[in-house]
Amino acid sequence: MKWGAAAGSAAIVAGNSLPLRALANTPETTPAEKREAVRSVWSACTVNCGSRCALRHQVKDGVIVATHTDNTGDDEYGNHQVRACLRGRSFRRRVYNPDRLKYPMKRVGNRGEGKFERISWDEAFDTIADNLKRIKQQYGNEAIYLNYCTGTLGGTVSKSWPPAATPIARLMNCWGGYLNHFGDYSTAQITVGLPYLFGGSWVGSNCSSDIVNTKLIVNFGNNPAETRMSGGGVVYQMTEARARSNARMITFDPRMTDSVLSGNDEWVPLRPGTDAALVAGMAWVMITENLVDKAFIDRYTIGYDEDSLPASAPKGSSWVSYILGNGPDGTAKTPAWAARITAVPEKTIIRLAREIASTKPCNVMQGWGVQRTTNGEQASRAICMLAIMTGNVGIPGGGTGAREGSWGIPFASFPTLSNPVTTSIPMFLWTDAIHRHDEMTALTDGIRGADRLKAPIKFIWNYAGNCIINQHADTNRTHEILQDDTKCEMIVVIENHMTASARYADILLPDLTAAEQPDFSTNGSCGNMGYAIFCDTAVEPLHECRSVYDMCTGVAKRLGVEAQYTEGRDQEAWLRFIYAESRKINPELPDFDTFRKMGIVKQTNPGEPHVEYRAFRENPEANPLATPSGKIEIYSEQLAQIAATWTLKDGDIIRPLPEYASSWEGHEAPHSKQYPLQMFGYHYKARTHSTYGNVDVLRDANRQEVWLNPIDAQARGINDGDMLQVWNDRGEIRVAAKVTERIMPGVVAMGQGSWYAPDRNGIDRGACMNTLTTQRPSPLAKGNPQHSNLVEIAKA
Repeated sequence: MKWGAAAGSAAIVAGNSLPLRALANTPETTPAEKREAVRSVWSACTVNCGSRCALRHQVKDGVIVATHTDNTGDDEYGNHQVRACLRGRSFRRRVYNPDRLKYPMKRVGNRGEGKFERISWDEAFDTIADNLKRIKQQYGNEAIYLNYCTGTLGGTVSKSWPPAATPIARLMNCWGGYLNHFGDYSTAQITVGLPYLFGGSWVGSNCSSDIVNTKLIVNFGNNPAETRMSGGGVVYQMTEARARSNARMITFDPRMTDSVLSGNDEWVPLRPGTDAALVAGMAWVMITENLVDKAFIDRYTIGYDEDSLPASAPKGSSWVSYILGNGPDGTAKTPAWAARITAVPEKTIIRLAREIASTKPCNVMQGWGVQRTTNGEQASRAICMLAIMTGNVGIPGGGTGAREGSWGIPFASFPTLSNPVTTSIPMFLWTDAIHRHDEMTALTDGIRGADRLKAPIKFIWNYAGNCIINQHADTNRTHEILQDDTKCEMIVVIENHMTASARYADILLPDLTAAEQPDFSTNGSCGNMGYAIFCDTAVEPLHECRSVYDMCTGVAKRLGVEAQYTEGRDQEAWLRFIYAESRKINPELPDFDTFRKMGIVKQTNPGEPHVEYRAFRENPEANPLATPSGKIEIYSEQLAQIAATWTLKDGDIIRPLPEYASSWEGHEAPHSKQYPLQMFGYHYKARTHSTYGNVDVLRDANRQEVWLNPIDAQARGINDGDMLQVWNDRGEIRVAAKVTERIMPGVVAMGQGSWYAPDRNGIDRGACMNTLTTQRPSPLAKGNPQHSNLVEIAKA
């Protein structure tokens, strides 16, 4: 294995220490007679935080001198200002960052070393097209892969995820298609798991604005104060709705998050990966004390008790039998049993079970961190059982047990055509598809659309994402796989900055930021208010940077599909086309030029806040669910069939019931004696995943650190602020200590997204959490279990 120096030191574009004003056409370099007054240009922060916040760049003499945010509306609940957080307000520091890529480059060293030389755009396009032709001829289109990238998730023409919605997808679809992926690093397990309960392809919950109707919020690991912390996020909606409902809020989380600090009534710490055991313990109380909404259970569900099991299910396989110990394991899931696993006191489990069962309406919700565990599919289904057993599904103030929902403004998307390749891989297994594709089948690795993979991944498009190395798991293993360029033969990275992933490019192309190109951005998670933002061009493109649409046009020309790809339109023309389509489905939108001047258009859901499965609740016969039975399937025959036919590793659990499954990398695992601390990650205020991670003011104000309880710190002689070594069999990092009672003993946590920066010995000085996470996938979704990790810590 060859290691480079820390990130940035070897790349020829890195190390530019000029001040912001020296990196663009500034007032100091513009003749006085040409200087202009400050003008305000609308744009948006389009990164992947779940919010879409308005920015108003203040531009003078062609330079962004400041960034403000939304100032429209009456700023009352339902018409509030979509104010950006500290990240969006620092946007100009991304535009003028010293790490900014300036021109096309090709790799001249080993992958990961960050050694490049400057080339022309023509050479870049020729090299890409020639390699695409060669790989297609030798391996077919299935060998071409669009990697998971979410850096411009909030764009329209510039959208980077899902892959089927990107301009690169349109290019590849014009030329025979590409290997697709399903799932994502945020929601892989919950996306796959919950439809076995409720049916369909995605299970949502009541709109966050519906919290005005609830009396109790039961929150498993949801932390909107940090993950959705802006005016474009759900934290505002939840705060305002709770102020009107006066709902009590209970949060189960190993860490006392900012959401707990800012508006919670009770924090209940529990061990990571044990949520399903906690639910089972509370279910025992509800069942034995007759606190279950039996009328709801009998009409809307199957598999709750022996009388409602499907014919194929063996005796003793109902939910009640599992909870009371009459099932195959013979263990009653008493509060004492749950307390030993979760570390939640037995009395607390009993008390909260009674409160949840007796308070109605009750909104049970879960964040997405819960399901990013080794058996997250089981945990996500189990949490929903609290909403099901108490009959809170399909009513105002209730919910499904999934994450809160939101209303979106009707708006058209960029047409990307259909993919002729039908094969998809789980997004987490892309490194496996490089080096062991011949082993990957539908029954071993969850391949969809084909029985097995026909070809290895030989060409990767990586547009606006740091998942080549930084956001993927087990970075050292990924590094080894990617260094062998006889396996994956071409990696094209399109990026704004010299990220950790950009250092693994063969061809590296400089992208425009959202401030340098026109586009649209529509709201993410903003409750009952939807909006669309016109992201206009604030400054001319810097250096030799181009938009991804222009890049794709250049490659399309060389592949002979330019006319089909562009349809004679440039990016501005596509925006006018998309907007015309949007006005067909949303006639209330103003005309294009008026929208451009306004900058933002807000609309309110014309009805009451959305209630998931309301029609099913009102008339289940007329409005059945999309499950085989048309009901909520507590026992899933489909999962029973999968469990019987798939090839699973030891410790991988797929069950027809939402049972607790012990983690093969949790506190009960055999190697917990060697690595006694459970580690998980959380979304960090200074970054959106890794985006904004190179903005100096944010980094300085929010140092990368690992949280650990004073009990664990004292046992290791660690003081707050000490530099620590954190390690396991997969790698080692250096990171500062944050000693705090805001995390439970035996558990440590780090902000995810810090940039991977190994030294010459392979020790990650950037403290990227994924240096320590595993590439072993979850059993059902084959998703990323990046919150199930065992580590040890000592002073560095």
